[in-house]
Amino acid sequence: MYVIVDLCVVPLGVGVSVSEHVAACQKEIRASGLSHHMHAYGTNIEGPWDEVMAVVKRCHEVVHQMGAPRITTTMKLGTRTDRDQSMAEKVQSVHDKLDT
Repeated sequence: MYVIVDLCVVPLGVGVSVSEHVAACQKEIRASGLSHHMHAYGTNIEGPWDEVMAVVKRCHEVVHQMGAPRITTTMKLGTRTDRDQSMAEKVQSVHDKLDT
């Protein structure tokens, strides 16, 4: 099953700045080869369900290895069975309606 997720991994107990932890998670996402797009409060990732969930797990593992005693993660996800649709197509569909 193909899935698009919006992932926000927040390490707790590491201080105010979490950019190093976010960067480590981004490296794992990049290494996965999955299509992704980082934004100000998370990352959209798309691909086969098991591969996407594996990279989410890997993000947790790496952030814990960096010393975060706790992590809270927010994830929204969507799947479709009626047709294929990428993240870019979803965004373009809205832009097309804004242009009319």
